[in-house]
Amino acid sequence: MTPKVYKEHGKGQKIQFSVVRSPLGFLILAATKKGICAVRIGDSQKALVDELKNEFKNADIYETDSELSEWTQLLINYLAGITPWPKLPYDVTATAFQRKVWDQLRTIPQGQTMHYSEIAAAIGQPKATRAVARACAANPVAIVIPCHRVIPKTGGSGGYRWGPERKTKLLATEKQGA
Repeated sequence: MTPKVYKEHGKGQKIQFSVVRSPLGFLILAATKKGICAVRIGDSQKALVDELKNEFKNADIYETDSELSEWTQLLINYLAGITPWPKLPYDVTATAFQRKVWDQLRTIPQGQTMHYSEIAAAIGQPKATRAVARACAANPVAIVIPCHRVIPKTGGSGGYRWGPERKTKLLATEKQGA
């Protein structure tokens, strides 16, 4: 999705979505014909759908189970610890820096973590630790881009848009399946 289309709230886009129950709560997956444009986790199906429709209010949005069933099932199986992390296609707008960070995150092996400063060094910008944290926070496709694998150097699990409990559970599930 181009920055212009995203800024125009998905104008001209056809976005299909599906909401399913997962081991971490409700999971919404939305996609264009190019790839996944949103993955979010929450306690309320309605809140997730409302957030998606608000973000892409100028797009043609429709719910489907059949067209997204393969991707949603892959994510559910992964979250349940049944299968390894699936490297799925995504279609999101990003700055060049965010893209670098997100591409680097997708190279972290399942069951392992890195510090924000290690990601900054890996992309050749060792002083950009805070910017890496901001890129992780801006990730619109949870799990597809595994920002949950990045933790602070000072310890703990760090922040996670969908709550520290979910991040801790997700990391534990990954370690068991690695």
